[in-house]
Amino acid sequence: MRIKPPKITYSMEKSQFEELKNGVQEIIDLMVAKDTKAANNKLLEVSEKLDEFLDHTDEDEDLIEISKYQVLLNQLFQKINPESE
Repeated sequence: MRIKPPKITYSMEKSQFEELKNGVQEIIDLMVAKDTKAANNKLLEVSEKLDEFLDHTDEDEDLIEISKYQVLLNQLFQKINPESE
């Protein structure tokens, strides 16, 4: 008899985190292509989605995951806009 590990449940849908992950990857791809304007626009779009997710969750696991994306987006912003430092 196999015992299944406990399933971790998040109040946010897994697809919402996938959406954030894909958005971050798109930002990185645009940065590599040196399309800073498009990267900055995508960064703003993903940041707005992240803010919406933050407004609609109170689960600790979700908040921890969201905070990781906030740090990453801040780092990407600094890379895209070095003059803003």
